[in-house]
Amino acid sequence: MNHLSRIFLPAAVLGLGIFSGLMLMATGPEATLRSPIPALPVVETHIVQPQNYQVLLRTQGTVTPRTQSTLIPEVAGRIVSIATNFRNGGSFAVGETLLVIAPTDYENAIIIARADLARAHLALEQKKALARNALNDWKKLGRTEQPTDLTLYKPQVASARADMAAAEAHLQQAETNLARTRIRAPYAGRVLEKKVDVGQYVAPGTVAATIYAMDAAEVRLPLTDSQLAFVDLPGFGEQNSKHQAAVTLRHRVGNRVYQWQGRLVRTDGAIDTASRQLFVVAQIDNPFQYKKQYQKQSNGNVPPLNIGQFVEANIQGQQLQDVFVLPRSAVEIGNTVLMVKKDGRIERRAVQVVLRRGEQVIVSAGLQAGERISLTPMPFAHEDTVVAVFGEKSSEDNIAYSTVPALER
Repeated sequence: MNHLSRIFLPAAVLGLGIFSGLMLMATGPEATLRSPIPALPVVETHIVQPQNYQVLLRTQGTVTPRTQSTLIPEVAGRIVSIATNFRNGGSFAVGETLLVIAPTDYENAIIIARADLARAHLALEQKKALARNALNDWKKLGRTEQPTDLTLYKPQVASARADMAAAEAHLQQAETNLARTRIRAPYAGRVLEKKVDVGQYVAPGTVAATIYAMDAAEVRLPLTDSQLAFVDLPGFGEQNSKHQAAVTLRHRVGNRVYQWQGRLVRTDGAIDTASRQLFVVAQIDNPFQYKKQYQKQSNGNVPPLNIGQFVEANIQGQQLQDVFVLPRSAVEIGNTVLMVKKDGRIERRAVQVVLRRGEQVIVSAGLQAGERISLTPMPFAHEDTVVAVFGEKSSEDNIAYSTVPALER
């Protein structure tokens, strides 16, 4: 019995389970087939409005002095003294003596030149006296013919007068050489590089130092052909600041960004053959403070510019009228945008892009005021696809967005 129950009891339980399942399937409710509800693409839209857009061209360059000179002695000698500030980075005033060459030889040359001048003056007076005596003797002899110039000492007097003029020139040259032993600053500036010191012998042509003026600095800025289309370049010989584009220079020091204001003053005479770009020159007036660490500007304490400093520049270009400023995500490859019509269907439309700056795209044609465009990228969307609007930006958002400076080249 135990053996038979082990065989038939599991079979009975299995059969009961199968029978119950068949009964449930036979008596259960019948399922209703329904068509799936299509999911609409969700997009964020933007209402476009025309506005004026100020173009800012971003470029970069290195600060250089507008006026840079090389100090070269005009006389030979040993340097006996230098100015306290005659060091690399030292500043000086206009007319300040920077170095002194031993003047003894040139002071002696003046004494000798004065003696030569005195002898030449004596010789001239003697020749004049001889000329007067010769004329009187000729008259006393009662000669009727005209005396020769040699008889009247005219060539001798002329020679003596020329010798005196030469002696005066030698004295003047000796005084000039003595003055040249003191090398003075031609303008207020700073020492860029000093190459001589006390005790060193110098000769005419020896480079003593390189200096630069502190009244203005320059930055050469490269511009591409696409950038040149949006900036008014200064004309040849044009000095009126009203026609010179404003330039803002920026440099980061630590976690702070400092700015200096300048203007375009000229362009290079030719396009750079290596980069195929045209270099324009921005001038910054009074970028340095003479014997002061900081200069006070409207935006607070700003350190002075340094020669060789790398700066970024934003050149104020033309102001575009009645253009549309769109985010870069709204413009597809091929300069097309997705328009969202009133019935929720999309339309792919070509637009005319005039400028791309960072996250901004400037469109001049192809849109109308008040139209809606999709900010959500849909590169494979078909025409007349129905979309659901998730969010929408207004024209105020557009204006606020467009005030972000266009810094990229």
